[in-house]
Amino acid sequence: MTAVSGSSQVGRAKLADVAKLAGVSVGTASKALSGSGRMRPETRQRVLAAVETLDFRPNQHAQSLHTGRSWTVGLMTTDGIGRFSTPVLLGAEDALGAGKISVLLCDTRGDTIREQHHLRNLMDRRVDGIIVTGRRTDPRPPLTGIEPIPTVYALSPSTDPDDMSVVSDDRSGAQLAVEHLLATGRTRIAHVTGPAHHAAARDRAQHTVDLLERSSLELSTGRVHFGEWSEAWGRRAADAVLRTAPDTDAFFCGNDQIARGVADSLRETGVDVPGRVAVVGYDNWDVMALACRPPLTTIDTALAEIGRQAALRLLDAIGGKPEPGVRSVPCRLVVRESS
Repeated sequence: MTAVSGSSQVGRAKLADVAKLAGVSVGTASKALSGSGRMRPETRQRVLAAVETLDFRPNQHAQSLHTGRSWTVGLMTTDGIGRFSTPVLLGAEDALGAGKISVLLCDTRGDTIREQHHLRNLMDRRVDGIIVTGRRTDPRPPLTGIEPIPTVYALSPSTDPDDMSVVSDDRSGAQLAVEHLLATGRTRIAHVTGPAHHAAARDRAQHTVDLLERSSLELSTGRVHFGEWSEAWGRRAADAVLRTAPDTDAFFCGNDQIARGVADSLRETGVDVPGRVAVVGYDNWDVMALACRPPLTTIDTALAEIGRQAALRLLDAIGGKPEPGVRSVPCRLVVRESS
């Protein structure tokens, strides 16, 4: 009798072939592949080695019927351009891919009717879980009518404290930026940010004021400059700040677009960056941060890690171990030439 091997086998390998090559029962081979059941590590490794040798591909339909799972997860986003949702998606896929789970991306464009349409489609596909994300950090209402399906909210937390949410820690981000500027000898810091009705702008501004007060300092102009998330606003704000407080020696900006506009304005008016004035942004969006002149010091919001953590929490919930509440992911300071 010829031993089963990748080269001698005719047709697609079956689970029984894997079990035979690994020297285990079909049931043990199935458990090794699904990650369920207890077994010796070397037994699981023999099964995985047999899978690779035979180029075995599980029958997903049969697997779904057997386990009651679809091995798919929906990712719903309001971020149509993908600026924030793409890194979150990549982080989630890193975690889910290890479990052979596919991700279905649904763009709601911030429209509630479109959101309900996508929800119906995901439920019809019997997805194992849903990750909800967006382009803002403002809390959002939870999805409705999906009680049996585990759901995790990433970046944009749910307003329901009993839901599972993973967010960026804006307090740690502001602290890294302010402490960096203070450590480089800056004491006259201006804060220029986005619209006051956005949680990201409000929260980062409040944290900045609190941190400066702790060091017996205040903002160089005596107030936060709320505006738009744009380079044009950064340019206008830089001019206004230096007219009001010409001794300003640093700008901490609510995002990288604003910071690049500030840096452009300072360069055009002959202000040395970082010699006379330092500039720090927020988000570590490489399109902005690396194109800025000089390249921008900024706060990385760890979007991929938010996606990964959201996926891991979702996997726990799918496995019957949900952990309600909000989990914060620390930010990271990325130092470049602007400070």
